[in-house]
Amino acid sequence: MNITELARTLRVPPQELRDKLPLIGFDIGQKAIKVDNRTAKKILKEWNFLIGQLEAREEKRRVEEKTEIAQNQEKKEIKIPHFITVRNFSELAEVPVNKILAELMKNSIFSSLNEKIDFETAAIIGSDLGLEVMLDEALDKKEDGDKMSAEKLKDLLEKEDSSDMKERAPVIVVMGHVDHGKTKLLDAIRRTHVMDGEAGGITQHIGAYQVVRKGKAITFIDTPGHEAFTAMRSRGAKIADIAILVVAADDGVKPQTIEAYRILESAKIPVLVAINKIDKPEANIDKTKQELSNQLKITPEDWGGKTICMPISAKEGAGIDDLLDMVLLTADMESGNIKANPKSSAIGTIIESRVDKGEGPVATVLVQNGTLKIGDQLCFSGQSYGKVRALRNYLGENIEQAEPSVPAKIIGLKSAPKVGDILEVGAGEKIKNKKIKYAPQELTNKKSNESENENIKTKRINLIIKSDVLGSGGAIEESLAKIEIPEIKINIIKKGLGNITESDITQAEASQAQVIGFNVKSPSAVEELARSKNVIVKIYVVIYELINDIKSRIQELVEPEVKRVDLGRLKVLAIFRTEANSQIIGGKAIDKAIEDSSFIDVCRDKEVIASGKLTKLQSGKQDVKSVEADQECGIQYEGKPLIKEGDILQVWKEERITKII
Repeated sequence: MNITELARTLRVPPQELRDKLPLIGFDIGQKAIKVDNRTAKKILKEWNFLIGQLEAREEKRRVEEKTEIAQNQEKKEIKIPHFITVRNFSELAEVPVNKILAELMKNSIFSSLNEKIDFETAAIIGSDLGLEVMLDEALDKKEDGDKMSAEKLKDLLEKEDSSDMKERAPVIVVMGHVDHGKTKLLDAIRRTHVMDGEAGGITQHIGAYQVVRKGKAITFIDTPGHEAFTAMRSRGAKIADIAILVVAADDGVKPQTIEAYRILESAKIPVLVAINKIDKPEANIDKTKQELSNQLKITPEDWGGKTICMPISAKEGAGIDDLLDMVLLTADMESGNIKANPKSSAIGTIIESRVDKGEGPVATVLVQNGTLKIGDQLCFSGQSYGKVRALRNYLGENIEQAEPSVPAKIIGLKSAPKVGDILEVGAGEKIKNKKIKYAPQELTNKKSNESENENIKTKRINLIIKSDVLGSGGAIEESLAKIEIPEIKINIIKKGLGNITESDITQAEASQAQVIGFNVKSPSAVEELARSKNVIVKIYVVIYELINDIKSRIQELVEPEVKRVDLGRLKVLAIFRTEANSQIIGGKAIDKAIEDSSFIDVCRDKEVIASGKLTKLQSGKQDVKSVEADQECGIQYEGKPLIKEGDILQVWKEERITKII
């Protein structure tokens, strides 16, 4: 029997068959093409039993090896915080990520690279891998800036003298599906209400701005609105007092709408729903409210519930004033929680960060307590520092100080902090000469990444990413990291801020990379250079389009899985013609339907004796695509002419399954 036929019958690759046969007592040689029928029959008969024994021996050997290592080697100790991402745990332990994920799955925990596991879980997994995992509470503050922000601000406010606490402007975050008008709503509010009509003065995007309604200030955080920005939206929700969830009246609740609402639910802040695009003919407010009720369990106030749902048209400006009035009303109801002490040293959260060509590293902070002043020494989550040389508001005007709920652009930093970092006043000098020993977001140990793809043939997509601000770049990188395809690796060889340059094109050519730009420009000279060097340059303004394009490229590279699918069986009733490499056969379909252009295994005495192809199928002297069970038919068989009356032909086909990204 041909080795390929034998492998197909046993449903294993031919090379794997050659490798395993010597281990179970059949040493036919690595270059063997055929096996004599007697040996083949014995292999077919004893295969499952012998392979089971082989696997049992291998498992026993692995257990003994693991036990020996545990007994003879001192366990490696690693220190982690209460919560750590799978990727960071892998890098600290110097264990490939795929092994960590495998151990988690053995314990019925299905996590991705960027999901966090708690200390207890990490300790159990570490023990199985021969590691001594120890808890270091000092690392918690460095592991999660958002968590530190919430806890630190809470602790700070609890210690404040109640007599010093003053009402501050409510901070609002707007979320929703990318096409439902979140940006248009923010623009409409800016046009009509920023500082009593001074919206035209806004020349810079700093990630937040204030509006005035009925003499009261309201701060809006310009948080992105697509699922690609989960991390940034979560950061926005945690520093906001009230949220506006935008839903289009002509489109209803979408997956991104649900995701945004879940984030807001976990943040435990009041939510107002803005039903946008009511100006469209196909708008259906009642249907949208019904979807909100069914999918999000949101019952509108006018239906007897507690959630305010305001119909608006951001395009025409309809309902904007009413929406802001509801924001103020909600803020009044939450006034006990919307307070801060303007006399304290400032503490706040970084909501935008970038490197400006003329000003150097700059960042936008939302002050959450205290007052930030020019000359203050700053520290950002213990990782970077600086001094406030200048402060500017959302209008680009120089200001002397920024009080609670005021967004301000800081100039005078030594390096650009990360989005989500916590700003503290008075700690900058303390870390100037300190070496940062632990930075979980930028671990440089690449050993696990290299080991992760060990023994796996991977295709690489090399990217150079240029973005307008750090927040956008971080969101892109995090979204790409969620695309987990073992055989394809997204390799970001360079990332930076600002427009695309000729050096980016040169580097892309050398590394066979694609250049991705987000909210940046590509000068004509750079585009000409890219064309001459055949470098692909793409500019995006919407991140989900960027991610979808990368997914499409990955989809093209994913090799489909070839799977055998058994069809029906054919009982041979007559042999009409026999030629050198083919036979014309008559028979009756049994079990299931039989299809044209399929493969055939010839079975005699319950053993496969030959394999071939079904090249033509006829029923009633007519060519057909398939015949049903219990139907007689004629077939043309291509292969070694061994078929006799009474043989059973197993008909099967190959199904190519493409993994959908």
